[in-house]
Amino acid sequence: MKKTPLYEKHLDFNAKMTDFGGWLLPLEYTGIIEEHKQVRNAAGLFDVSHMGEVIIRGKNAGAFLQQLLTNDMSKAADGRVIYSPMCCDNGGVVDDLLVYRFSDDYYLLVTNAANTDKDFEWIREHLTGGAEAVNVSDSWAQLAIQGPCAESILQQAADYPLRDIRFFAFVPEVNICGVPAMVSRTGYTGEDGFEVYIPRDKAPVVWEGLLELGRDKGLVPAGLGARDTLRLEAALPLYGHELSPDITPLEAGLGAFVKLNKDSFIGKEALLRQHTQGLERKLTGFVMTGRGIPRSGYDMVDGENRIGFVTSGSYSPSLGQNIGMAMADIGYSQPGTEVDVIIRNKPVRARTVELPFYRKKYRK
Repeated sequence: MKKTPLYEKHLDFNAKMTDFGGWLLPLEYTGIIEEHKQVRNAAGLFDVSHMGEVIIRGKNAGAFLQQLLTNDMSKAADGRVIYSPMCCDNGGVVDDLLVYRFSDDYYLLVTNAANTDKDFEWIREHLTGGAEAVNVSDSWAQLAIQGPCAESILQQAADYPLRDIRFFAFVPEVNICGVPAMVSRTGYTGEDGFEVYIPRDKAPVVWEGLLELGRDKGLVPAGLGARDTLRLEAALPLYGHELSPDITPLEAGLGAFVKLNKDSFIGKEALLRQHTQGLERKLTGFVMTGRGIPRSGYDMVDGENRIGFVTSGSYSPSLGQNIGMAMADIGYSQPGTEVDVIIRNKPVRARTVELPFYRKKYRK
């Protein structure tokens, strides 16, 4: 079981630890609902050091990523962050990535933790001349500070005007609590916030410093449980749930990040065919009108007919309702459609709704 450099700090806060993709990570500290609400109302600090980092460099780095990823890398400016699925030939998803562009010959890819080794091998197998891939995951730690007070708290520790960092942009050299860091205005909660990349051995210094500086403004450590309910309310996909080798980005509602007008990329033919023929199923939001909490893998039915399956589900602390996302037959994706979710072998009534459940509050 892998541990982040903040493992001991989590124990100091009496965190409940859990296995997540082979990593021992904090599920919660004081409670998922409490931490969730604190992020929505003030700020939360997440240890996301389990995420993977891969550098792509060389004279053909940009051209290589243009072929590897579904999004259009050619229009990205230096200092920008690009979200993109990375697909198989059949259009299914290998992973979804954040791509930090330093220059046309130097990029940083951030992968989902459980996929890092798999992604790295996939990237190496498809490398083209002049591009080089280096897995630097063991050198980095990553913290995410999220919530309406995130900027004011982080600014106390930073030597750079954070208000100047736009949404999905980054600054490669910022001192945070005296530690050299890369800072981006990104996150996974539906709130404004930042992700901070620092040398692995300096993570405890920054963690302690931020919590001390943010105490008076309500900053609390937040675990994986709150991170999941926050991203679910914002309808942000989680690999292995809304995305997988068997689910395409078009089915997952990520068509905006699939540029079918590009000359070529891995999976283009399959995705173009799916786009032309029309989707047979689609990621659909729903709220439970009957009593029960939907969970990943539960069947969605109409009478005796299985019409889909739940990809993610939970109680929503912000809405006070049980909510979920499902991969449902296209005929049932219209908001307001009555369906059932099988919970403990019994059909429980639900109604489809528009996504996201929670209006995102990113600072554009």
